[in-house]
Amino acid sequence: MATDRRQLAALVALLAVLGVLGYRQLAGTSRIGAPTSNQARRAAAPAQNGAPPAVRAPDVHLEALNAQRPKPAEGERNLFRFKPKAPPPPPPQTSRPAPMTTTPGSSIASGPPQLPPIALKFIGTMNSEGKTIAVLTDGQGPPLFGVEGQTIAGRYRILRIGAESIEMSYLDGRGRQTIRLTGQ
Repeated sequence: MATDRRQLAALVALLAVLGVLGYRQLAGTSRIGAPTSNQARRAAAPAQNGAPPAVRAPDVHLEALNAQRPKPAEGERNLFRFKPKAPPPPPPQTSRPAPMTTTPGSSIASGPPQLPPIALKFIGTMNSEGKTIAVLTDGQGPPLFGVEGQTIAGRYRILRIGAESIEMSYLDGRGRQTIRLTGQ
């Protein structure tokens, strides 16, 4: 019982000491003001009898304002004279093939027009009942699903489904394109 009272007394004394130290710490910080922006000037000029130091005006050399200045040199530059902009340099001369001449009745085979690229992205595969199903998206609607040989979006046909890519073409067989798993 006596040891409990001693421990209680020691605890109360410790709390009292901590309370006094905490009060002094908080009271000490309220007395110190924030440093001023001209602290360096105040430290340089010693205080006289507690009076604030006198502020000195900067030195102004009035005679330098009235002194003779050098005149600008006469040169080619005139800010108020306008000149036309220089023409751009001519393009480099390249040898061009002679234009082909056609006679009436002869036609030039120009080949089929270029088809636009297939606007689908390959986003993954699924396995269902032993078949590999490709998952595609056009970026606007729900995902599209299809197996090899199936028509997608009414315009494209899946030719081959691989692990990381899919091979597709237009329905007529033109425009064969390989689309990687990361998209176009």
